[in-house]
Amino acid sequence: MDGGIGIAVGAALVWGGYLFYLKRAFNDYPASLLTVSINSFALVWYLPVFLVGIGPRGASDALAAFGLRQVAVVALTATMVAGAMIAFLRALAVGEVSYVAPISKIVPVFVLPIEIIALGQVLTSLEVAGVVVATAAVYVANFRGGALLDPLRRAATSTAARLALLSAMAFAVSDVARRVGLQELAIPVGLWVPLLIGGVAVVLLPAAIRAETPATLRADLPKLAVGGLFVAAGEGLTNTAFSLVPASIASPIINTQAVVAVVLGGLLLNEQQFGIRLVAAALAVIGVTMIAV
Repeated sequence: MDGGIGIAVGAALVWGGYLFYLKRAFNDYPASLLTVSINSFALVWYLPVFLVGIGPRGASDALAAFGLRQVAVVALTATMVAGAMIAFLRALAVGEVSYVAPISKIVPVFVLPIEIIALGQVLTSLEVAGVVVATAAVYVANFRGGALLDPLRRAATSTAARLALLSAMAFAVSDVARRVGLQELAIPVGLWVPLLIGGVAVVLLPAAIRAETPATLRADLPKLAVGGLFVAAGEGLTNTAFSLVPASIASPIINTQAVVAVVLGGLLLNEQQFGIRLVAAALAVIGVTMIAV
């Protein structure tokens, strides 16, 4: 259990650093091209782990046991992660990382209704309170003073906020599908990670081919490789944590990546409203923790 918690903390640090890195390293990149390029490098980075872990023979045996449910779950997860990443990258392009991160990490607010409807989960009073607290994070992230309802109007009219919320909804669907794939269908982590990373790239490849290629693409290859290392490490740690500890423990820990991104954005990019957004990130973490307890 302790090992799984430590891995989940590591995943939060990696993903938080990745959120900051995306904002710092890439400007005016088509979201589809950026994701496909980074995920391609991620597959290369993850290859040694795959070979040492499950290996080609183990992967072949696992794939031979795949049925329609396994294929559908992998496809759904990859599609939702692809959509979530596009929405998130576009939110980062028009908003500050310390503003976007707290909003985009209220994923459990949307996970719970999906689990209630699809999996029959019962909502506890603590989980209801968690939804309220996590939702308050969106309000605080949009607070600039003035009338009480101004933050809600700002969130409704802000392109960055709407895209961040859309990203959170898509990630929620992918998280439920991920849980089904790893827990109920028992797909091996060593196979799941490359299938997910590669599946996201395949989903976005048509859009990436049509996208305008930046003139700096060749020069940016080292930066894309670093991004791929973040994704490979983040996906590996995330899915390993989910395989070692209950999702109710791993999920809130991993979602503390919002705090990491907000702190880095405020300290290193000198983004405005840092204090307010740090409070928003803390509320988001508290809310998802209450939901997941």
